[in-house]
Amino acid sequence: MAIDPTRICINRKIAPALSIEAFFQLVQKLGLNKVELRNDMKGGSVTDDLSHQQVKDLAEKYGMEIVTINAVYPFNQISDDLLARAEGLLKDAQGIGAKALVMCPLNDGTPVSAEDTVNALRTLAPLFERYGVKGLVEPLGFPVSSLRSAGQALALIDQADVPFTLVLDTFHHHLYEGAEQDFAAGLDVNRIGLVHLSGVEDDRETSKLTDEERIMLSESDRLKSVSQVQRLEKLGYKGIYAFEPFASSMDNWTAADIEREIRQSIALLQG
Repeated sequence: MAIDPTRICINRKIAPALSIEAFFQLVQKLGLNKVELRNDMKGGSVTDDLSHQQVKDLAEKYGMEIVTINAVYPFNQISDDLLARAEGLLKDAQGIGAKALVMCPLNDGTPVSAEDTVNALRTLAPLFERYGVKGLVEPLGFPVSSLRSAGQALALIDQADVPFTLVLDTFHHHLYEGAEQDFAAGLDVNRIGLVHLSGVEDDRETSKLTDEERIMLSESDRLKSVSQVQRLEKLGYKGIYAFEPFASSMDNWTAADIEREIRQSIALLQG
């Protein structure tokens, strides 16, 4: 399996100790040119202490394409506060030249009806259009998530009649027990806007896994992320794969550690 390096993206979650510039430098050193930035880093903002223009200038300097900002949460529980935060992130995305903004559903055990999710999608879509930013809906596979299914997410997007696409995450695919049925029902890979990759070696039962267990890819990955990618490729997926580990052990990683882990994961992906 040969995946062009221009289809490989690095999520900033892997580099919590690095500045944005150091992160861009590292990705460039790896021969890659795509990154995802986040609003949940320790600095508390997407851009740390930099202006939009400074981030754009750094991206241009290091040849980086900012694929997304992660994430609007909880997108399917509309409130004045949620709309204000969504608009703030859309301003960030427009300001730094990010192409898309990820949206994650409520994930605390509170059920959200399909009708409320559809209404949320319809409410948010004009905001995204106003700022010229694409919307990516990411189902979360946790048992407490209010939107676990990729198939259901696409059905609700259709019902809302909005131009959003899907984030498929190999970790959340593994957690959701109905994920294989989504594929068996004919999940359209052309409607996947991004694929998130991580790995898990922890042997606790699937329903007990958390973001803390998410590391990079390995031979003993329980998520079988490489196999998930192989299937997506066979089905004709042509989009971007972004490495998105979450474990707190990465807090102490140096740039050299990060580089090693990414190179190892890419080698596994390329077979």
